[in-house]
Amino acid sequence: MSFAQPRRPSPSARRRPSPIVITVVVLAVVIAAVLLLAQFWTEVMWFQALDFGRVIWTQWIARAILFAVGFGLMAGALSFSFRAAYRARPVYAPSTPEQATLDQYREAVEPLRRVVMIAAPIVVGFFAGVAAAAQWRTVLLAINAVRFGTSDPQFHIDLSFYVFQLPALRFALSLLLAVVIVSGIAALVTHYLYGGLRLGPVPEGMSRTTSAARVHLAVNAAVLMLLIAANYWLDRYSLLTASGGRFDGASYADVHAVLPSKAILAGVAVLVAVAFAVAAFRGNWRLPAIGAALMIVSAIAIGGIYPWVVQRFQVTPNAQELETPYIQRNIDATLTAFGLDDVDTQQYEAKTTAEAGALRQDAETTASIRLLDPQIVSPSFRQLQQNKQYYNFTGNLAVDRYTVDGESRDTVIAVRELNLDGLGATQRNWVNDHTVYTHGYGVVAAYGNQTGPDGRPAFFEGGIPTQGALTDSQKYEPRIYFSPQTQSYSIVGAPEGTTPWELDYQADDEQGGGQVNTAFPTGDVTAGPSIGSMWSKLLYAVKFGSQEILFSDRVTGDSQILYDRNPQERVSKVAPWLTLDNRVYPAVVDGRVKWIVDAYTTSNAYPYSTSTPLSESIADSLTTAGQAQGVALQLPQSVNYIRNSVKATVDAYDGTVTLYAWEPNDPVLQAWEKVYPGAVEPMSAISGDLMSHLRYPEDLFKVQRTLLQRYHVTDAGQFFSGQDFWQSPQDPTASSTTTAAPLQPPYYLTLQMPGQDAAAFSLTSLFIPGGTSDRQILTGFLAVDAEAGSTQGQRADGYGKLRLLAMPRDNTVPGPGQVQTNFNTNTTISTQLNVLEIGSSTIRRGNQLTLPIGGGLLYVQPVYIQSATGTQFPLLRKVLVAFGDSIGFADTLDQALDQVFQGDSGAAAGDADGEATDQAPVAPPTDEQPPVTPPSDGETPPPATGDTRTQLNQALQDANQALQDGQAALQKGDFAAYGEAQTRLQAALERALAADEALGGGAAGS
Repeated sequence: MSFAQPRRPSPSARRRPSPIVITVVVLAVVIAAVLLLAQFWTEVMWFQALDFGRVIWTQWIARAILFAVGFGLMAGALSFSFRAAYRARPVYAPSTPEQATLDQYREAVEPLRRVVMIAAPIVVGFFAGVAAAAQWRTVLLAINAVRFGTSDPQFHIDLSFYVFQLPALRFALSLLLAVVIVSGIAALVTHYLYGGLRLGPVPEGMSRTTSAARVHLAVNAAVLMLLIAANYWLDRYSLLTASGGRFDGASYADVHAVLPSKAILAGVAVLVAVAFAVAAFRGNWRLPAIGAALMIVSAIAIGGIYPWVVQRFQVTPNAQELETPYIQRNIDATLTAFGLDDVDTQQYEAKTTAEAGALRQDAETTASIRLLDPQIVSPSFRQLQQNKQYYNFTGNLAVDRYTVDGESRDTVIAVRELNLDGLGATQRNWVNDHTVYTHGYGVVAAYGNQTGPDGRPAFFEGGIPTQGALTDSQKYEPRIYFSPQTQSYSIVGAPEGTTPWELDYQADDEQGGGQVNTAFPTGDVTAGPSIGSMWSKLLYAVKFGSQEILFSDRVTGDSQILYDRNPQERVSKVAPWLTLDNRVYPAVVDGRVKWIVDAYTTSNAYPYSTSTPLSESIADSLTTAGQAQGVALQLPQSVNYIRNSVKATVDAYDGTVTLYAWEPNDPVLQAWEKVYPGAVEPMSAISGDLMSHLRYPEDLFKVQRTLLQRYHVTDAGQFFSGQDFWQSPQDPTASSTTTAAPLQPPYYLTLQMPGQDAAAFSLTSLFIPGGTSDRQILTGFLAVDAEAGSTQGQRADGYGKLRLLAMPRDNTVPGPGQVQTNFNTNTTISTQLNVLEIGSSTIRRGNQLTLPIGGGLLYVQPVYIQSATGTQFPLLRKVLVAFGDSIGFADTLDQALDQVFQGDSGAAAGDADGEATDQAPVAPPTDEQPPVTPPSDGETPPPATGDTRTQLNQALQDANQALQDGQAALQKGDFAAYGEAQTRLQAALERALAADEALGGGAAGS
């Protein structure tokens, strides 16, 4: 009986994977593909929806090519080095103690050799590829370079070489150096490990390297020396963009010592490269060893010691004379690179004594003084105009100008943005968050130079539905689908014939009652990628981690998905080559709400120009507040060239991004237009309505004022001494827990500078003495014509004109810090503010504005009062005015100006024909004696009786009760009762002030 032997499976059968493994692998590949597509293909869909598909493809293709180049060079060179060294290993290694030790390492490495020779080039090549791909902007600019038409003062080469080609050459050289160094190290280690290179004692007559190892290492070293020579040669040109201690660019020592030493070192490196090439074939390392030693000595002596000797013994004792030509180069280049070469500087003999009639010539400016502080009044906008809990206003409102009743008016404007955080917890669900509450609604605008009842903003546009001057004149689209505070995605659009479900607002009974809904017209307007297909639903469900997108009935074939809704984010994505301004502001333009974003082309390679850290240059109390609220800035580290080359708009309704060429002659912009043809519209495409709302950008102005702190001095000799350098003052109204308060921000104002024919919308800033001095006197007043153009679509001739008023050195003009101290320490003011701060009220001081008026500098500061608890929103109650050492403090600007200029404000700000008002002059208050209104007959007022204090106490009690009643009315939403309480409060305060004056002015503070 025999038994059949069982068949043993063949090796191929044993290796066949099971269906489960195959299934798992396929699923893993599919899941990975879907995850990748959810991140990458959705980006393509987003760019195509905005009609900027070329941007993403150009960027990705450039990155891919550079990655391939970097990866190929590094991986190929490293792999070649490994394999060439291994193949050239000696068959029999010499019997030495060193080789016996290496035999143990070789045995340990041998099982992993193949893996290392494959994996190491791939890993190192990957990092090289990533580093190369990050330089896509540099390479694209070099390929599409445009001439500047101006040459540098040292080598007389067009500036485009430094801005475009030199950075690309430095990148290419650094990549090649990395490739040669890494591959050389790999060759060195492999030759040593396998016996081609011997470091220890060798038998007599035997070389330390094999012939193959010698050729390999010597050729690698020769190529390295040639690259070092090229690096030395490029260093000569980089001297012109180097940062120095006193000024940037090549100094006397750089030109006369460092520059020739770099040329000599480049020549030495070439000679050493020749020595290594000779050694590769002659088999003698002595010559390259001598050359390498010579190069090290030359680098120390010629590259280090010689320039130090020139600087120490020739330049330092004669610095001003020798450095003057190079400082002048720096001054000229800096002024040109930052647009400061046409500043209208004039000496301003600022008066410090107010005179009657001084305001008559500045009537237009005085009438336009903006009292509404956009940093403070946002809570007032919320309380009076927010209307619905799911809408909100930003914390820092925008200043613009609009024509109302035929007159251009400075305006504080805000957009009613979507605010999902205002909804209650029971209202938060996927349907509400992403399909119902999809947009904000309308704008709110108030006059900048006047207030309404009880110090409220005087709105000329607001309400839901929108109503006012803007609605009447333009009938604009009020729905706001894109805004800075809108962070979540929304799915909009509904099939035709379906009841809309996107909420506009809840109507009142008199409006018909019920909920007013809308449906985004996706059939006519593209605001985002279509999400109707199952494939799109799947990708976006994965992208946002929301399975509801797959299964919701509200995601239909007519649906579009809106995301990346912040205007700055949208502009930065479609134009990644631009640096964006920190501020974005809204404007009602051509029947739509448009977000306007200023954008810059920048460089840090402009010869001899001073490099400035952008984030530090634009920092002030506004940016500090923005950063505290989580507003992140993505800015270049430093720049020495900047142009406001592009004005961008984002449609708040459909998200359309439009780029306009604002500085068409800028070579950097022209280069990018070659990279992205058609992406930027010409300036002629700007409509007249949009042109009238464009303005000079804040960040550019801040950078320019930072440079003007030193570069208002244009004489190289005076610049060297540095005795007339300035600085920007700290914000006197900002509270800071740090040792240094943030800087005062620039302010938009309508004013007339000396020499101007008429008042113009301007951006202004101040200067005080520089250095460590604590002197708070004013040294300069800077303004720029900020109004871009007219409604006819023409760019204003004066736009961007910088005007600098330099204060006389022999006259002390109070600076903002001194003025604020005078306001705070004046006994009359502090007493009256103490009265206003009774009960549960707090004082908030508005922005301190400065204007050249009446032959001097006028300071104006609004004073707001708000409740310390409960419903809080500020109301304008008082106005502070200062001219020199004279101070005015009153309920209105006219009254405060009357106190300072002896009744002149009526002629300036009240009557256009110059006639004086009936208000009698009031002497300016002083610290020594509070103002007391004299009796009509000129006699001494009778002493206060005991009833006066009783009257004061009763008035204070009545004021306190009125405050409490007003707060209670606000919490109930009873504005009629609130207004009645405010009337009682005003009357009580007036009685309290009168009683306090009768008691000598000290009672209110006690």
